Amino acid sequence: MKKSTSNCKMILYNTLRIIYQKLPMPIGLKTQIKEGLSRRFFLANRVMKTRTHDYKKYALDIFDVGKKGSEFVEYRDNEVVFTEEDIKPIAFYLPQFYTFPENDEWWGKGFTEWTNVTKAVPQFVGHYQPRLPQDMPFYDLSNIDTVKNQVSLAKNYGIFGFCFHYYWFNGKRMLEKPLDAFLEAKDIDFRFCLNWANENWTRRWDGAEQEILIAQKHSDEDDLACIADICRYIRDKRYIRVEGKPLIIIYRADILPDVSKTIKIWRTYCRDNDIGEICIAAIRTFHLENPYVYDFDEVVEFPPHFVSRDTSNISTSVKAINPEFNNNIFDMDYYISSRAYFNKPLPKIFKGIFPDWDNTPRRGSNATIYPMTSTLYKQWLLDIMEYTKKNRLPDDRFVFINAWNEWAEGAYLEPDRRNGYSALQDTLEAVLETRSL
Repeated sequence: MKKSTSNCKMILYNTLRIIYQKLPMPIGLKTQIKEGLSRRFFLANRVMKTRTHDYKKYALDIFDVGKKGSEFVEYRDNEVVFTEEDIKPIAFYLPQFYTFPENDEWWGKGFTEWTNVTKAVPQFVGHYQPRLPQDMPFYDLSNIDTVKNQVSLAKNYGIFGFCFHYYWFNGKRMLEKPLDAFLEAKDIDFRFCLNWANENWTRRWDGAEQEILIAQKHSDEDDLACIADICRYIRDKRYIRVEGKPLIIIYRADILPDVSKTIKIWRTYCRDNDIGEICIAAIRTFHLENPYVYDFDEVVEFPPHFVSRDTSNISTSVKAINPEFNNNIFDMDYYISSRAYFNKPLPKIFKGIFPDWDNTPRRGSNATIYPMTSTLYKQWLLDIMEYTKKNRLPDDRFVFINAWNEWAEGAYLEPDRRNGYSALQDTLEAVLETRSL
C-alpha cells in the first residue's frame, strides 16, 4: 500500500513538473507560481502530519473559550489612595468602540472594534482566541456611563489615569466622542492626558502607506490648529502634568516634516495663550529609537516596539492548524527572565509595558503574538516600577501600560472570560508592593 501511494505521488510530481515547464509565460511569473505552490504544499503537509489528538485539543480549546483558566481572578473591592511616593500607572485608552460614518463606509455598517474581536479564530493548538470580555457587555463608548464605569474599575485597581489616543487629521477629528464626553463630565474624578496618534489610517491597521483610508497632511498651519484644539483639554484641572507642565505625547514624531519646528510652534502657542510651559514627549518606536535627537522633554516606551529585537521567534514550536499560518510568536519567558527591557537605555524615559499582545483579530494568519502569563506581566511591571522609583522624582513617577482596552491587539487590562481580573489585580499588587522598595 505504501509503495503504491509513493508511486502515485511520483507520477503526480512528474506530471506537474512537465506542465510547469511547458507553461507559456515569463520565467519570473513561473517562479512566483512555483514558490506559491511549494509553500501551500509545505503548509498542507505540515498540517496533515499534525496528530489526531492535536485536532481534538484544538476543537476542545474552541469549545472551552468561555471557561475560566488557571489564572482566573474574581472581582475584588479595593480602596486605593495614591501617595506622592507611589508609582502611578497610566493606561493608553482606545476610543474605537462606537459606530461613526467613516467606519461604516470603510468596514461595513455597524463596525466597531468588537467586530474584529469577535471574528478571531485560533491559528494553532492552544491559541487563546477569541478573547471576550467578562462581567461587561460589548460596550458602546458613545455612552458616557460606559466611560464612567471604566473609570470606576480603573480606580479600584490602582490605575492613576488614562492616556487617550487623540486623532487629528489636518483639521478633522476622529473617534473624539469618548474623550469629549469625558471632558464635559466634570464629575469624573480621574486624571488623563493625550497621545496624538498622528499616523495614516490604513486598511492593514499599521499606519503604512498602502491602502490609505485617511491620511495625515502635516504643515505649519496644521500644527498650529492642532495645538489650539489640544489646549482645550490641557486646561482641564484633571490633566496629567510632569513637573507642573501638561504632558502631550506624539506617537510618530518621525513622520513629521520638521519635528523641531512643530515643537517650537506648540511651545510658542502655549506660552502666548496662558498655558505656559508644556512637556512634550515622543513615543519610542521602531522608526525613532532616540527621540532626544529632537527637542523633546520626555520619551515614553510603547511595547511591543523593540521587544522582538531582544528575544527569539518561537513560531515553529506551535502546532499550526490554519494552512495559511504565518504568525510571528516571540519568547516572552526569555525576554522577561533576562530583563531585556533594560537593554539600550536612554538617559531618562517613562517605562512601558503590555499585559499581553496578540493582534490576530486584525491580522489573522499574519498576526504577531507575544504570549504572556500573569507571572510574567507582574514581574515585568515590578521591575520597571522599581526602576522608576529609583530614577524619577516623585512628581513624575509614571509607567505606561499598553493598554486599557486594545482588545483587537490582545493588549487590555479589562477583565476577560479566561483570566478575569488577573491583569488588574497584578497591577494593583505591583503598585502596593513597590511601596516597600
